[in-house]
This record gives sequence, structure tokens and C-alpha cells, in this order.
Amino acid sequence: MKYMIASDIHGSAWYCKEMLAAFEREQADRLLLLGDLLYHGPRNDLPVEYAPKEVISMLNAHRQQIFCVRGNCDAEVDQMVLGFPIMADYALLTVEDRLIYVTHGHLFSISSPPPLQPGDILLHGHTHIPAWESFGEDNLYLNPGAVALPKEGSARGYMMLDGKNVYWKELNGTVYHSMCL
Repeated sequence: MKYMIASDIHGSAWYCKEMLAAFEREQADRLLLLGDLLYHGPRNDLPVEYAPKEVISMLNAHRQQIFCVRGNCDAEVDQMVLGFPIMADYALLTVEDRLIYVTHGHLFSISSPPPLQPGDILLHGHTHIPAWESFGEDNLYLNPGAVALPKEGSARGYMMLDGKNVYWKELNGTVYHSMCL
């Protein structure tokens, strides 16, 4: 299964279009969204082309391919307009013998980890900063960064998970980091 993983669209129709163009280009089986889909949040400036209604329409067109976890800016009212579940606090994936704990990052993070076993992977968005770092007892923390509002000079981007291979890419498809799990 080939996954495209993205986070923090924050209602930007412009960058949602860019993300979905990348999804088509990558020919991924599933789009895993790590939350904060429609609202920009009170601490963020409005993203380019802030148009949550357009984002709703674009995402709903792909509802059969999307898995999602809830971000801190996502609410029940958002679930009412989206055609796929968004209210789960976490999801679990496996890559061979490794468990990937998928969450947004506001409830569970490196500083407040979920129940992980040695070798498990924590995958979350929320910080708007791409990451790939070891922590704990042989654990790995991965973050795709942000689609719409990147921080600390990082690129707008996403991750690809294809088997054991992980790639961090800019929205235009340029690979800037890769690793094997």
C-alpha cells in the first residue's frame, strides 16, 4: 500500500489543490491526513486563498481514498460537512513488524508519548515542521510538516510511505529527505 501523508491544510484552497495534484502525481493508494483541515486557528495568519468551503468540496471528491485523524483545529461541525471520518484521535498502521501510531500531535508527542513499544513509530503533524528523529527506546518520530503554513523556514510538503521507504517532498514533488524504516 502506498500512502501519501499530509497535515495542516488550514482551509487553504490554493495549497489543498497543490496537495491533491501531488496525490494524483504520486499515484498513491490512500491519502492520510493528520488533521487541521478547514480552520486556520487563532494563532495563525490566514493562509493563501483561505476558502474552507472549496477545501470541503475538493476533499470530499476524494473521500473514498482519505483516512484522517482529528487535529486541534478540527471540530464536530467540520465532520458534518466532510464525507469521511475526521474525529479519531489516533490510528494505527503497520509496516512489516513496526507499528505506526498516527495522531495529530496536540494530544500525543515526543514529550507526551502514547503507549509505544520499542521500535514503534510516532507519526504526527501539528508542529508544521518536518521531522525524522529517534527518541525513547528505539522509537522513531516522523512529521510531514505542513501543507499550508510551514514553520521555521521549512518547505510546504508531504510524506510518501511506500513499503518500508519514506520520502519527504515539497508540494512540487522534489525529494528533500528519504529513509528506510
